[in-house]
Amino acid sequence: MRKALTALAMSALMGLAVITSAATAQADPAGTFSVACDNAWRGATSGDFYAYSESNCSGFMGKAEGNDSDWGNSAGPFQGSDTNRASSILHKGTSGLAVAVYNGTGTDWGGGYTCLRKGELYASYLGDNSFTSGAGVDNGISSHRWAPESDCRGHFVT
Repeated sequence: MRKALTALAMSALMGLAVITSAATAQADPAGTFSVACDNAWRGATSGDFYAYSESNCSGFMGKAEGNDSDWGNSAGPFQGSDTNRASSILHKGTSGLAVAVYNGTGTDWGGGYTCLRKGELYASYLGDNSFTSGAGVDNGISSHRWAPESDCRGHFVT
């Protein structure tokens, strides 16, 4: 009798594990929860913004403590081929500001934008996000700056 109860209990636990795994996979089809990004965030330098060429915080491109108005030039923390290559971003800032990313360049901060809140920590997949201009964020970031959340006017990556 005891073995039968133990077997029944184990079967119930195994069934619950399968159901839980399936529910988790369905709740996050784009893979926006990322163990790799969690690990990258824990290892990141406090005060910096990071960009990656692949989703899930893979393919480190660079990091910045300050603003960079042109990721395609030869100045600043992001340079040359970094422009229009980011597929995931990470926020380890300490100021409380959001990071605004733009699909334009220049200190007028033109073009469409979207923001990453400090509390969001990272966006592991940019493919389901758009700038205010309607252009896709994935492989579309050309500049960034630190900005108060109020400047983002409700436009945040997910």
